[in-house]
Amino acid sequence: MQQTYPFELMPLPYSYDALEPYMDAETLHYHHDKHLKTYIDNLNKILKDYPQYHDWTLEDILKNLDEFPEDIRQTVMNNAGGVYNHQMFFEGMHAPVNENPMQKLLADAFGSYEKFVESMMDHAMSQFGSGYAWLVINPDKQLEILNTPNQNNPMSNGNIPLLNVDVWEHAYYLKYKNLRKAYVTNWFHLIDWKAVWQKARENMN
Repeated sequence: MQQTYPFELMPLPYSYDALEPYMDAETLHYHHDKHLKTYIDNLNKILKDYPQYHDWTLEDILKNLDEFPEDIRQTVMNNAGGVYNHQMFFEGMHAPVNENPMQKLLADAFGSYEKFVESMMDHAMSQFGSGYAWLVINPDKQLEILNTPNQNNPMSNGNIPLLNVDVWEHAYYLKYKNLRKAYVTNWFHLIDWKAVWQKARENMN
């Protein structure tokens, strides 16, 4: 995610129907092409008159929110978070596969893969209203699961995000209606564990 201003809508790394039957093409189309595009347009609009930030990446922005004038800081956080969080969510999925090179790391951190799933599910379900559940590397270089409201991002608190699940209703309502648990349960079939493993290796040493 090394883009800088003006930020652009990057294409999905798979076709709209590639995640069937767990995630439908219509939801992906609206979620990516409409919702994410709105965050990108809003972020570019905010930054237009602040050239001192035009060479900042999304990570630079989210790690240094205190550098922004107070009157735009919250809006920058909302929209930069909206872009980063959505891009990570889309890039963190893949057509259903079985291989998971993170099994040992997850078992060491949480007791077993099943306990990781249980904790991730609990965080996704306990997020009141809109937000995300995350697998991160915390400042102590340990794997941790946490949740954030709205478009807040764990990087703003010194964490390194590895994986997230979007629990805003627009991420699942067309297919799952109000059944968030069914959506999150099926999301586990779509995780691109090779990408998660690569990022974990790069940041845990």
